[in-house]
Amino acid sequence: MDKTPQDWPTATDRRQFLGAATAMGAIAATAVHATAVGVSSASAQAPAGTASRAPAAGPVLTRTIGRTNESLPALGLGTFLTFDLLPGSNRDALREVTRKYIDAGVRVIDTSPLYGTGEVSVGGFLSAMGVTDQMFISNKIWSTGDYLADESHALASMEQSRLRLWRDKIDVLHCHSLVNVDAIVPLLRVWKREGRIRYVGASVHENDYHNILAGLIDKDLVDIIQVNYSIFNRHAEERVLRAASDKGVGVLTNMPLEKGRLHKIVEGRPLPDFARDIAAENWSQFFIKWVMGHPAVTTVLAATSNPDHAAENVGALRGPQPDQSMRQRMARHMESIPGFANLASMQWYPDKQSMYQGVIRRSQAALRQRMS
Repeated sequence: MDKTPQDWPTATDRRQFLGAATAMGAIAATAVHATAVGVSSASAQAPAGTASRAPAAGPVLTRTIGRTNESLPALGLGTFLTFDLLPGSNRDALREVTRKYIDAGVRVIDTSPLYGTGEVSVGGFLSAMGVTDQMFISNKIWSTGDYLADESHALASMEQSRLRLWRDKIDVLHCHSLVNVDAIVPLLRVWKREGRIRYVGASVHENDYHNILAGLIDKDLVDIIQVNYSIFNRHAEERVLRAASDKGVGVLTNMPLEKGRLHKIVEGRPLPDFARDIAAENWSQFFIKWVMGHPAVTTVLAATSNPDHAAENVGALRGPQPDQSMRQRMARHMESIPGFANLASMQWYPDKQSMYQGVIRRSQAALRQRMS
């Protein structure tokens, strides 16, 4: 696939950019124990309709985090790249995406001060809708200060997030991509004790850091983690999901749609007939429900800037979910589709290279130009 000047060369987008800015702080099977999460009952999904129809009737699927007793919807809204716009750009589509998620029963939103203007938009939309205090906000941090044990930079980052989100307290604050993890996680634990945040988290989006993330879980250092997991990339099952289940740690998953690459693989293909058994009406629901079907997963974070795609995604929040046998069948079906095995070599958001040109992409382009 041809590369464009506006994009990083591979799907390791964030890792390459972060590597240019700072050094990283830390370089099975799906049958895990289900005791870490509780699953609410869910009835069959309403008949299929248009992408922009009202949310299907029936109870919202929720999961309970064992060690916190926090109950969360099984679907959340992610905002990396998709919510990053240049200042002054029209945000109507993003506002509608947020509304559709909230109307469907979603109350988990993941954002970060590192996501360009995403955090600002999330805070503005929630405040305008009057639901700020009803949402479970997952946020991130990655810096401490000028010297060891100096928390000045971390405090400034957290205060900025509180202002942008108009929140007195952030629900979970993650050590972003495990950057400076040995300093950040202890600081987050202190902030939790002091009542500044509710839960301590750690986030990754690459397989290379799964063992380190699992180590934090094993040592009882985190309450909630965020990890990349999809029907294509199942590496998190080997250590992370098993450890989280054993310890009752909440699991937010990112990249369930592989940044648009899964949709590219199935482009023009109909859903398999057995998708009706889990009330999957489109490929988005097929992929999201596969992730939801893992008993250790608390909330699947699915990002989009398209309101119609948002309407498709939220349909996964209701209706029957796949059991282990069905998940294996779904995976086998995907493995039979040409190109699936090579998905990792594709760029993020194929055929959408002109989209998501916010402050992150602008900064990346400027850095590449300076390096050339």
